[in-house]
Amino acid sequence: MAGGKLSARQKMINLMYLVFIAMIAMTMSKEVLSAFGLMNDKFVRANELASTSNTGMLEGLKQKAEEKPEEFRVASNNAQQISKISDDFFKYLGEQKAMILERGKFEREENGELPSEKMDKGDFLDEYWFTGDRLTKEGQAFMDRLNKYKADIEAVLGDDVKYQKAVENFEERFNTKEVVNQDGKKLQWLDYHFQGFPAIASYTKLTAMQNDVKATETNMYNLFLGNTLDEAVSLKNYTAIVVPDKNAFFAGEKFTGKVVLGKYANVTPTKLSVGGESLDLDREGAIDSTGAARIEFTVGNVGEHDVDGQFTFLEDGKELPIDFNGKYVVVPRPNSATISADKMNVVYRGVVNPMTISFAGVPDNKVNASATGLRKTGNGKYEMRPGTGREVTINVTATLDDGSAVSDRKTFRIKDIPKPTGTIAGQPGIVKLPRNNVQIATIGAELEDFDFELPIVVSEFKIKVPGQPSVRVSGTKLNSQAKNALRKARRGDQVAIFDIKASIRGNSSYKLKSVSPVVVEITN
Repeated sequence: MAGGKLSARQKMINLMYLVFIAMIAMTMSKEVLSAFGLMNDKFVRANELASTSNTGMLEGLKQKAEEKPEEFRVASNNAQQISKISDDFFKYLGEQKAMILERGKFEREENGELPSEKMDKGDFLDEYWFTGDRLTKEGQAFMDRLNKYKADIEAVLGDDVKYQKAVENFEERFNTKEVVNQDGKKLQWLDYHFQGFPAIASYTKLTAMQNDVKATETNMYNLFLGNTLDEAVSLKNYTAIVVPDKNAFFAGEKFTGKVVLGKYANVTPTKLSVGGESLDLDREGAIDSTGAARIEFTVGNVGEHDVDGQFTFLEDGKELPIDFNGKYVVVPRPNSATISADKMNVVYRGVVNPMTISFAGVPDNKVNASATGLRKTGNGKYEMRPGTGREVTINVTATLDDGSAVSDRKTFRIKDIPKPTGTIAGQPGIVKLPRNNVQIATIGAELEDFDFELPIVVSEFKIKVPGQPSVRVSGTKLNSQAKNALRKARRGDQVAIFDIKASIRGNSSYKLKSVSPVVVEITN
């Protein structure tokens, strides 16, 4: 088609050929882009299935840890750490995918699918992650986050020899070393895998990385489960556990509690003996719906005692005896109460102070506490609103099982709410801000290092610009007069915001101490 003088007809034919070839190229390009979209969808579905499977294995490990702690406790703890690390990195990769859609201005189709054929450009990602032959701050942040994920996973596995192969496989899956391209040039890992690619390709690669994260979880959970899972489920591998109704008993009191097999296995025993004596399993309440058997006997003297016996179950048609043993402690009857402030060893005027008040070994319905400003809110829970004075005394009485009464008391110091600190745009002290930021900033007040979160409301303040008279402002933002004064401030001037009037929202009757001023240095 080249050379010589062409007729108008030949020129038109040549042009049609060029258009035809371009259309073929465009069609191929769209097919490739669509293929990436389909591949991404497959990874997404695989990730969803892997998540479900991994959750099941994680719960299985947790259950095994409760049933066989010596075998599975460490493995379950490791799995929980792997799950947390993996979830965090999986979400981070999802944020990077969302960034691609946002920066590329790609809108999903009405059916929720990616606009694969429109995601042919990736120059915005190149500019975001690369500058010349170096990484941008954002590109380096991505690599740092990837390397942190690798380091965190390997820290969980540690130097244990049995995990060595798993570490090697993990390193290979997330290998971020330099890559030699087809021209023999060494490229950074991020450059080789992401620079110059269409957006849909980079998006799909991130989904594939998420799939690698899920695959890593699966491999680790299988590793932690090992080959002992089926064996550990066998009934003969369970341990009988003594569960007292309470941890300590008074001298002469009847011991009440349960003996359970493993994690409340729903298996009814055929025989039960405690201390060599058989217990009647036909008595009312002897066996509950979980298969737990109740045991009863009179406890001994003050001190620690052993309780042992034997469960007998049927497994595969044969009797399977399982020994159990435990300990219980007998304590003297109480003569003092336990009174503690949940937040600190003082109470503050002007706020609600949560408190816990109880008597050791005595149920809450037989405990009574009284003091000025004290109100009960729940089982053992109280609220203290101190009034005037410097101290408040809480008196507690309790009724024991035998009808006798015991009492105790404790005195707390009363303190005022500390002095609030003024803020501008949420920053206290000396703050550097542009003039425009000061004009729209909110003036506030906060209680620094105070154990209670109190909503402080600012009603008015004064502002002083060097060389200008002070301006009083109502509310939390500069009015027009204050803005006019601020416009005359120069760079480096220190603008004072002082005489801040504040109160506690919902408690205007309490007078706060004067609010500390805040100083703003104008930066432009």
